[in-house]
Amino acid sequence: MDGTWAKILDEAVVKDDATGDLEWVLSVDSTSVRAHQHAAGARKKGAALIRSRPSLWPENASADPAED
Repeated sequence: MDGTWAKILDEAVVKDDATGDLEWVLSVDSTSVRAHQHAAGARKKGAALIRSRPSLWPENASADPAED
């Protein structure tokens, strides 16, 4: 907001108007896009699955407790 763009535009208008080449095409983009909080930690192909909390069942438990 220090007037830089106004100075640049004024200078461009003066130069182009003097030569008859004045054409108004202006594009300014000041968008800011944030990724979702989980986007940064996306799993890679072939990555091991990590559980966020322990399972209620042991990994090697069988259907019949007598077999364990």
